[in-house]
Amino acid sequence: MGLVNGRASLTYLLGALTIIWMVVVVDARFVVEKESISVLNPEEMRSKRDGSIANFGLPDYGGFLIGAVVYPDSKTDGCSAFGKTFKPKFPRPTILLLDRGGCYFALKAWHAQQAGAAAVLVADNVDEPLLTMDSPEESNDADGFIEKLTIPSVLIDKSFGDSLRQGFQKGKNIVLKLDWRESVPHPDQRVEYELWTNSNDECGARCDEQMDFVKNFKGHAQILEKGGYTSFTPHYITWFCPFQFINSPHCKSQCINHGRYCAPDPENNFREGYEGKDVVLENLRQLCVHRVANETSRPWVWWDYVTDFHSRCSMKEKKYSIECAESVIKSLMLPVEKIKKCIGDPEADAENQVLRTEQLAQIGRGKRGDVTILPTLVINNAQYRGRLERTAVLKAICAGFNETSDPRICLNTGLETNECLENNGGCWEDTKANITACKDTFRGRLCECPVVKGVQYKGDGYTSCKPYGPARCTINNGGCWSDTRNGLTFSACSDSVTTGCKCPEGFKGDGFTCEDINECKESSVCQCSGCRCKNSWGGYKCSCSGDRLYINDQDTCIERYGSKTAWWLIFLILAIVAVAGLAGYIFYKYRFRSYMDSEIMTIMSQYMPLESQRAREVPSEAEPLTHNSTP
Repeated sequence: MGLVNGRASLTYLLGALTIIWMVVVVDARFVVEKESISVLNPEEMRSKRDGSIANFGLPDYGGFLIGAVVYPDSKTDGCSAFGKTFKPKFPRPTILLLDRGGCYFALKAWHAQQAGAAAVLVADNVDEPLLTMDSPEESNDADGFIEKLTIPSVLIDKSFGDSLRQGFQKGKNIVLKLDWRESVPHPDQRVEYELWTNSNDECGARCDEQMDFVKNFKGHAQILEKGGYTSFTPHYITWFCPFQFINSPHCKSQCINHGRYCAPDPENNFREGYEGKDVVLENLRQLCVHRVANETSRPWVWWDYVTDFHSRCSMKEKKYSIECAESVIKSLMLPVEKIKKCIGDPEADAENQVLRTEQLAQIGRGKRGDVTILPTLVINNAQYRGRLERTAVLKAICAGFNETSDPRICLNTGLETNECLENNGGCWEDTKANITACKDTFRGRLCECPVVKGVQYKGDGYTSCKPYGPARCTINNGGCWSDTRNGLTFSACSDSVTTGCKCPEGFKGDGFTCEDINECKESSVCQCSGCRCKNSWGGYKCSCSGDRLYINDQDTCIERYGSKTAWWLIFLILAIVAVAGLAGYIFYKYRFRSYMDSEIMTIMSQYMPLESQRAREVPSEAEPLTHNSTP
């Protein structure tokens, strides 16, 4: 039962937050270009009509387009490819009229562009106030046609659309003028513009679009700001949690200051990943970075912080943290404590003045209309419509200057900047080897580890770059420690290792700094009795007291020449050994000879009897034979 209630509460909470957001959207005042469309022909249809520029494509800010209306005889909603090119009866650009409904507004414009149209008018199908045609949530749908859209699109009301259809079907040559010259006010010689954005990089294609714009436009923005031509202000949207849910776990995870300022969960999952309040805090930090930078007359540093934070502290790489943010702030030489003071206490049950100001600024002022779409660019208090693209936005900003007062930058879209000259652009640098990760481009500086003489450096480009590969030791010793003394050179870089630094034998340290090891004190060397140890740079030497000789393998000392007593003793021992050996030899020879003689006698006795034996065995001739007989 508790689980059911919990799910019901969550559903109600999400519903309540959705209702709050929908109320803002429904009550919002969309940007409508008053009398921006002129009917030039036929005479009886001449008039000025309103239109709402789409939030995709590239309207020609500061210019106008004159073209002939064409209404297709089939596929009038433009939701599928036409398969042909539309050409008006007279040689003018084609303004294709399409019906609302059936598919995305942007898809209609894409099919019109493929059919050769120079602009698109979408006629509303009900009588209602005009709204802004927005691009799909995922702009990579349909093979990324959003990024390929270059023609402008305008939503017109139902009655105007009906009159254009009827006139075209009667064969009339309808010529319209779409005028964007007054779309951007130009009250003075300085343009004030603002960007409503978000620090969340997990919200899909829309977040990718705004970050790509910030990176690409940074160089233009900083030149305009440094030259005093423009004044830029960033803004961030927040909303509040319903009062009855302020103490719920869901509001606590999405909001700060007791539910006053909230952002949606980045992954749309309350149980994992980052929380909505993490996004609110980073949005607040980016606002404070701009405020503090502005106080030090360096407002353009906001562009550096946002691009560096996105690169170094990406949510996708699980680096979206306060620690990472503060490391970026320090690298840009901004006062961390001032920014912390500006942020205040996110746990306090009180208003945060910075975020409160943002909520009030979200409500439309004058002709601007409420901010309901992220990202939104506002130029001279008029919302920019169309794709956030570097050249198009620069043209729109330049349209905000009084005629003849626009700066030279407006005449040159291929800007050349050199941000690397100041503090090396905040990038990594090896001053000894004159190697830097700062690369100057038309979009501003990039911090990318370089390739030098075929050696690749790897790292984040901001705080570290290390050479990689066997050849790294040829350039500044691979960034490792090295020293030479008394003709001896030691290095912590090794060609046999592809990365890293390691102090050589006899030294200790992290490889970037190495110091000699005193083996005589720190190692078990020269421990034998009478041994002496002498430390040297990168090694040591053992010796023995007196005139003795040190044997390294056995860690012992022996006499180099020996004493006289020892010599006499050795001589006596040798003499005794020699005499004993000689006596043994003589005794051996005597015994051996006696043995051999006895053996020979035995053998000879068997084959040659002795004379004494023969005398006994053979009778003498003089001695008569006797015969013993019995009587």
